[in-house]
Amino acid sequence: MKYIDNYPPVADPKLAHVLTKEPNIHPSCKIKDSTIGDYTALAENTVMVETSFGDYSYTAGNVHMMYAEIGKYCSIAINVRINPSNHPQWRVTQHHMTYRRIDYGLDTVDDTEFFNWRREHKCTIGHDVWIGHGALIMPGVKIGTGAIIGSGAVVTKDVGPYEIAVGIPAKVIKKRFDEVTIAKLLDSQWWDWDRETLEQNFKDLFDVAVFLNKHSTEKLV
Repeated sequence: MKYIDNYPPVADPKLAHVLTKEPNIHPSCKIKDSTIGDYTALAENTVMVETSFGDYSYTAGNVHMMYAEIGKYCSIAINVRINPSNHPQWRVTQHHMTYRRIDYGLDTVDDTEFFNWRREHKCTIGHDVWIGHGALIMPGVKIGTGAIIGSGAVVTKDVGPYEIAVGIPAKVIKKRFDEVTIAKLLDSQWWDWDRETLEQNFKDLFDVAVFLNKHSTEKLV
């Protein structure tokens, strides 16, 4: 049997997976009317529709995002769905032929009012949010900066900053830090650092106490 360390091989191993200001987008991705930030990576079969995707955020593959605002430094695992399409449950039939009318030869125009209704229920994801494998973020949900969404969770309600939510439906089980620490981290807004500042202070991100002593306006005692 043959051991394969990497396939396909990279021309220069030193350049493997090195991200740049130009978004790294897999050829299988489908993107429509969206904006994508610097140092981002969209893995295979990512679908993005009318979504803003912040700097340094990435997907791990087979992620669908529609009508969403994704902050910076977000980690989105495989098979995540953000803002899945709602159907018109108030109509006689919920089938999408009632709004995708052209596809069925039932009208010369689609139901733009219905699609606008979907847009009004956009999802908002803060900065540095980790969304686990197979999680589902329902329409209109807001997830705060620093939050964690557990694998397989179905999020139907807002999740606050630095909260950890798991389960079906998702419930908050704890916060990552105490309230004082959370307030200081939010106040630091480190996710807005420019590239030079990030490089100069990169190692400070490894330890909360070190970070806050150096970057918080109110130093730790």
